[in-house]
Amino acid sequence: MSEDVAVTSRGEVTPDDRSRRQALFAGLAALTALVAPSAAGAQGRVRVPVGPTERTPRHPTTPLKPALVDPAATWLTPELRLARRVTMGLNDAEAVRARQMGYSAYLDYQLDAESIDDSVTDSYVAASWPTTTQDASTLFSANAGTVQTELTLASVFRAAFSARQLKERMVEFWSDHFNIYYPKVAYLKVIDDREVIRANALTTFPQLLRATAHSPAMLVYLDQSSSRKGAPNQNYAREIMELHTLGVNGGYTQTDVAELSRVLTGWTIAARGAAFTFDPNLHDFGAKTVLGVTIPAAATSVGAAAVNEGEQMLTLLVNHPSTATFIAAKMLQYFLRYDPSPGQIAAVAAVYANTGGDIKAMMRAVLSPENLLAAPAKFKRPYHFILSAVRALSPVVTPAGAAAINAQVNVAGQAMFNWLTPDGYPDTAQYWAGNFLPRWNAAASLANANSATSILFNVAPWMTPATTANVVAQIDRYVFAGEMPPRLRDELSAYIGANPSSAARVREAVGLAMSSSSFQYY
Repeated sequence: MSEDVAVTSRGEVTPDDRSRRQALFAGLAALTALVAPSAAGAQGRVRVPVGPTERTPRHPTTPLKPALVDPAATWLTPELRLARRVTMGLNDAEAVRARQMGYSAYLDYQLDAESIDDSVTDSYVAASWPTTTQDASTLFSANAGTVQTELTLASVFRAAFSARQLKERMVEFWSDHFNIYYPKVAYLKVIDDREVIRANALTTFPQLLRATAHSPAMLVYLDQSSSRKGAPNQNYAREIMELHTLGVNGGYTQTDVAELSRVLTGWTIAARGAAFTFDPNLHDFGAKTVLGVTIPAAATSVGAAAVNEGEQMLTLLVNHPSTATFIAAKMLQYFLRYDPSPGQIAAVAAVYANTGGDIKAMMRAVLSPENLLAAPAKFKRPYHFILSAVRALSPVVTPAGAAAINAQVNVAGQAMFNWLTPDGYPDTAQYWAGNFLPRWNAAASLANANSATSILFNVAPWMTPATTANVVAQIDRYVFAGEMPPRLRDELSAYIGANPSSAARVREAVGLAMSSSSFQYY
């Protein structure tokens, strides 16, 4: 069936159509109101930077109210449950792969990211957004707006189309864990994204932590680059313990923060941020005690070797039992459920301890069949939701299309690399529960995308043959991997009517399906 691209759904709406669509939206709204929007009012606001004595969690921790309907109740295929967790969104090809490989093999496949051929995506990104591959000296001289835009669009494109989907999920996770506010560090974040986060997303936590501790972007963001003897800045010392390793209840004190800040004096960056450097002229050579470990005073003649004081503290932090527990809990909360049990946390923490913080081993423990099959669905954050819609539709996307997708993410409140404070974007359903309108708008926009120069979603195959049953079946297949809830199937069938009247009507039905409660969760 050919598509009449000149006619929009708005132009076709009749009074009867409008009432049916309003009724469907009302039903979808009821289904999506599964959590209390207790933190929705926080959207769009930035958090005031913490003071030196803060010891409270940084995000709302109020337990979720029970869902009216858990979307996971209709997800009966274990492999597809897993695929929902380890990708930015299911598409038909990924669903087929997961079913064919089986649970364990598919998880191993995604964890072994470097063995997955992603050359097509790599080549496209390098050609479309060349600053993402450039060194610090070149980036320093480049147009600042271009550099930021290219990093953002390259990230969006990779998330949508990379074959290494679990790696993209891990990049998102670690980018929040080691959050850096782009406007403060500018082009240094390009290097951090490429050489710190992406390079170490699936290695070990100690290796990743050391990389971030030597990242010029991190040192500038948390003011470590300007810290010096006699006037040590405590920001990085505090955040590396509270947010990066031990956790807010991990057993450190304000004295430990102050002492660690002295240890780290001299950790700074070279000119133009090209690299980490240690400047002994800025270092405090006096005695310090951090977490019960004493570093004796040293003569200034030790010079550059005093950098080893900081390296010793990094080793202390990554080997601390509180770090194993904190990282285990955070990985479980992000990839499995908001409320992991003490037993689940202890089990993953034990894997951390036994493997030296091996991220792949921890992920196998987090996403064990026993854990995942008993876990309720999680709510997609705006970035995740919009990328999952793109993946479901598998459109042709140009660089201009990536910009259009990113604009939807921005409107929905999760602009990339733009969270001011070091705790990263919240991962709680309550925080995002009030932003359904931009989600619905994004779903409708993507379903109606029909531009060869931006985003082209070809709906014609979804209408062959052009019957209501077939259209609903295709939506079920591509958007829900064959696990569409019966209630939604009935509502979409009623909305489409006896037979699809036009491609515009089908596009609108696709948009409504992606606005449903089941698609808001993973």
